[in-house]
Amino acid sequence: MTYTLITANRNYSSWSLRPWLLMTYLGIPFVDKLEPFAAVSNYDAFRAFSPTGQVPVLKHDGRTIHDSLGIALYLADRHEGIWPMEEAARAWAMCATCEMHGGFSALRNDCTMNVGVRVRTKPMSDALRRDVARIAELWTEGLDNFGGPFLAGEKFTAVDAFFAPVAFRVRTYGLDVGKAGQQWVDHMLGLDPMLAWEKDALTESWREEGHEEELRACGEVTADFRKT
Repeated sequence: MTYTLITANRNYSSWSLRPWLLMTYLGIPFVDKLEPFAAVSNYDAFRAFSPTGQVPVLKHDGRTIHDSLGIALYLADRHEGIWPMEEAARAWAMCATCEMHGGFSALRNDCTMNVGVRVRTKPMSDALRRDVARIAELWTEGLDNFGGPFLAGEKFTAVDAFFAPVAFRVRTYGLDVGKAGQQWVDHMLGLDPMLAWEKDALTESWREEGHEEELRACGEVTADFRKT
């Protein structure tokens, strides 16, 4: 049975990007179904297809697999390439993926996902400085230990997909993630699937006021490349 991946707005939805990029880059076929954020709260509407009222959701063989990490783990049981083959790289990638999935709350709150704009941030909180410093440290560790150009070696894996939304955030907010980290960001932003996601983000017609308000709280918008 074909996979159906349900995601939300390209411009805002960092969680949606993770499995979409993972499946797209690795050539795992799926039906791409987009459910836009139509209101400040979409819980009731999204409950029609998601037990958590959130995206992303993967539908397969009558199953509903929710949460981006849950989807990655489900796919790893069925497809090669989700995790690195080499044991040390795989262990590191799993740890880094889980750290991204469960941490970096200051980055999420103070640098909300918005692909189509550039922002001059407000003075960074200590918590945000710690998050950015840890990301730079983690990325440098992976790139140094496993040789790049991806975080766990020469091949794209789930750990790259999970940090992909941060690549957009680094560009949006001008965050300093060090030389090695910036090279990874530049490499990721040049991938065909990331360019396709960005193109859709810039041309989609939806604007949701809750996300726009979050953006204004992050700092001053200095450029807006969205078409509508």
